[in-house]
Amino acid sequence: MEKALKEIDIDKKGSVTARLGISKSVPVSEERFVPLSGDVVAVRALGESTSYGNLELTSGRLAKIKAGDILLGAVGSRRALKGFVGDVPGSIGPGDRLHLLNMGGVVGICSGHHSSLTDAIELEVIGIVVGQDGRPVNIADRALRIERAHSPAAPVILVAGSCMNSGKTVAATELIKQAAKSGMRVAGVKLSGIACLRDTLQMEDSGAFVTASFLDCGLPSTVGRADLAEVASTLFHHVDEFGPDLIIAELGDGIVGGYSVESILADRPVMSVIASVVFCASDYVGVIGGAAVLREFGISIDVVAGSVTDAPMGERFIVERLGLPAGNARRDGAALFDLAFSNVAGSVKV
Repeated sequence: MEKALKEIDIDKKGSVTARLGISKSVPVSEERFVPLSGDVVAVRALGESTSYGNLELTSGRLAKIKAGDILLGAVGSRRALKGFVGDVPGSIGPGDRLHLLNMGGVVGICSGHHSSLTDAIELEVIGIVVGQDGRPVNIADRALRIERAHSPAAPVILVAGSCMNSGKTVAATELIKQAAKSGMRVAGVKLSGIACLRDTLQMEDSGAFVTASFLDCGLPSTVGRADLAEVASTLFHHVDEFGPDLIIAELGDGIVGGYSVESILADRPVMSVIASVVFCASDYVGVIGGAAVLREFGISIDVVAGSVTDAPMGERFIVERLGLPAGNARRDGAALFDLAFSNVAGSVKV
């Protein structure tokens, strides 16, 4: 017997599905599935949200979600300290209730959220999107092949942080901007977090001529990925094929948390290609704790950045009391770049 299918017109497609190039009308199954992370699902928004009510579209533009909108997303997990926490459901069928876990269109069962947010938008499952073979469509279907690859020829500056919202993306994009201004061909990479085009688009806006993220490897998020270092190796190799002079790589979330960042930090082959480590934190204790955690992996901080340096007194404290170089992306991006780049200057041809 043929599986029950129906065609659904989509109002808004989440950016998590961007690589698939799915049309406005999609076939969905009315059967129940045991989903895999990354399976594409059509859902109906049952409400709206004042604090987290936008969907990032496949173009990167934000659109307000309205009750009744038919959305296209992908199931996945999230572990945001200052956002939503959720997981892939054990099964999915029409009529089930899920939640929007992030603006990129990752959906799952929300189990909690930061106190600053209202409840996640509730979604009604219409059905799993299926291909011509009747099997669920997954964002990994058109992703880069994940595999260990040779080390990139271009040196890598790694931007890490104590937690989300500590200033990593501001630092990473400023480093890209300064490198591009100096005449370098710069690549930008996002290694961990939850799927969203915003960060890589900001990298492009800052001067990166090529970008890539874990989403390009078919991951809606890096939660539970046992070997994220393999993904990092794939991404470094991918952007390196375009011939950059320098790669700026950002680790989403913190160096401690639920996004498998530890598997990158513990991987010697991947960390051996890192020429400079920029660490972002929001306060002094974050810097001290971050340095201690990184020491356990045999990693030293080359430069401290992030919101802890937004005030000059923070920058002075780090330099004078902690003995670490410090720079601020907002106040003096050129100085921050000079500090971060000092370890790699000899290996880059401009």
